[in-house]
Amino acid sequence: MNKNNPKCRNCKERFNKLNIKPLSVNQAWQGKRFKTPKYNKFQREMLSMLPKLKCDFTGNLKVSIHYGFSSKLSDIDNPCKLVLDCLVKKYRFDDRQIYELIQTKEIVKKGQEFIEFNIVQL
Repeated sequence: MNKNNPKCRNCKERFNKLNIKPLSVNQAWQGKRFKTPKYNKFQREMLSMLPKLKCDFTGNLKVSIHYGFSSKLSDIDNPCKLVLDCLVKKYRFDDRQIYELIQTKEIVKKGQEFIEFNIVQL
């Protein structure tokens, strides 16, 4: 993020909401090495939904993710790696740059699942 770019200051205040159900790690992999068709579909859909951001994500980053799950049994950490992998791929930063990760969840009605995220430079 370029601190001199006024468009980047808005990134600190705005969450970007994606109306997509978070996918768990268990649903993503077949055995140890192969992505499931469900994960491939999730990744394609999420990448197509991610907005273009004018920020240059360099340096140390803070990532906030808010999930809307329809099941009270959903673990907050299950979709984390999958969501981060999509963010890294779209916005071209390395997940080693993430020094702060905040995850929150809420329970929503079935069919209203979502993922919200925010990325800021520390």
